[in-house]
Amino acid sequence: MAKPKRNMSPEKVEMPSQDPKVRARNFKEVAEGYTEEMAREEAQRCLQCKHKPCMEGCPVNVQIPDFINLINEGDYIAANQKILETNVLPAVCGRVCPQESQCEQRCVRGVKGEPVAIGRLERFVADYFREHSEPKPHGYEKNGHKVAVIGSGPAGLSCAGDLTRMGYEVTIFESLPEGGGVLVYGIPEFRLPNDIVKNEINQLKLDGVDLETNTIVGRSVTIDELMDDFGFEAIFVGSGAGLPVFLGIPGENSVGVYSANEYLTRSNLMRAYDDRYDTPIRHSKKVAVIGGGNVAMDSARTALRIGADEVYIIYRRSFEEMPARTEEVHHAQEEGVIFKNLTNPVEILQDEKGEVVGIRCVQMELGEPDASGRRRPIPVEGSEFDIELDTVVVAVGTNPNPLIKSTTEGLDVTEWGGIITDEAGTTSREGVFAGGDAVTGAATVISAAGAGKVAAAAIDEYIKNKNA
Repeated sequence: MAKPKRNMSPEKVEMPSQDPKVRARNFKEVAEGYTEEMAREEAQRCLQCKHKPCMEGCPVNVQIPDFINLINEGDYIAANQKILETNVLPAVCGRVCPQESQCEQRCVRGVKGEPVAIGRLERFVADYFREHSEPKPHGYEKNGHKVAVIGSGPAGLSCAGDLTRMGYEVTIFESLPEGGGVLVYGIPEFRLPNDIVKNEINQLKLDGVDLETNTIVGRSVTIDELMDDFGFEAIFVGSGAGLPVFLGIPGENSVGVYSANEYLTRSNLMRAYDDRYDTPIRHSKKVAVIGGGNVAMDSARTALRIGADEVYIIYRRSFEEMPARTEEVHHAQEEGVIFKNLTNPVEILQDEKGEVVGIRCVQMELGEPDASGRRRPIPVEGSEFDIELDTVVVAVGTNPNPLIKSTTEGLDVTEWGGIITDEAGTTSREGVFAGGDAVTGAATVISAAGAGKVAAAAIDEYIKNKNA
């Protein structure tokens, strides 16, 4: 048997993307994806390590060397099927997962160069499959048991996908008019096109998952009613973290101050970027986004695309402590976002009408590490300065919505609202499981998908034991 070809280049095959000056004014996807030739060349960089260290960094246990080897062999459909064995969202995860801190961080090729571009290859095979095959149901045999999933974000979709594969009748309840949760309202189309998410959801529907939109669990129906009146034997809560955290500084109630959740929802879900939609949003000229995570990058880059001339990222630590993906920071810089690091806002300035006219900040310096392990930012005395603005977007975090806790007896939560679970996603309420941001607070798409997967296995065991 001939040995597989190896590409010993220390660098990844570069993925084509739109020119920064062009893409900064449109919502088309920034990265254009690999061609077949590029994918094969990058796949040949994989050493097919026997101990598979990359898999240790994958929350959903994708068989990474196996799917890459199938790319090497030119069998892209089989490569996608290999990913689908453990991950129902390959096209999504290939685009938005922080591979650099997970699977790719453990890649042996990264010791003396760049790791294998695992995320780009996952995206390639998922896109190839979508473009070269017709969607069809898998024909999973039903087992006669019903499970409800609350929330259609990555945790809910992952849980629903695994349960459906096991034979369960699954209904997902989504509060918004479209399925996808944070994947459609929180992540802009230039990073994750809505059609990609819809395609993943449509496959679940073909496999029998029922998606009920415009249904707010806790208002439209309660968990008690789902179990007592509708016959669901277990519930998975994957409702995310949609409650914005604010700064608590003067002027935060000014006209022109948005939470990142609101700003991105109005743009992504309500189509504020499209002139054909009458979406209430400020088409600003000077915008400040407060925060240093992916949501802050998404908000800043969105502001450019809906017409802002100047957009600032205001972050109280340095680039080294910034939690956003390196790729997202790099893209924002290329597109012209102005970074004001080691800067902390202390007041939002407003005019006599109560509208934003600027923001007052202080310079910071880094002291000793705090509980997060990052160096604590300390104000520099006498360093206050103002930036003239007309819009401020606050992107400093979110907490779980308290609605489900307040309408469900016996469900224990943390002091900040996260549902308390064990490692399997089991809550204090019998038959109720939870995972993703509803448990941890805002985290990554893939960690939420992993939590949904773990909970699906626990739900299966629970129902089997209950009916034994």
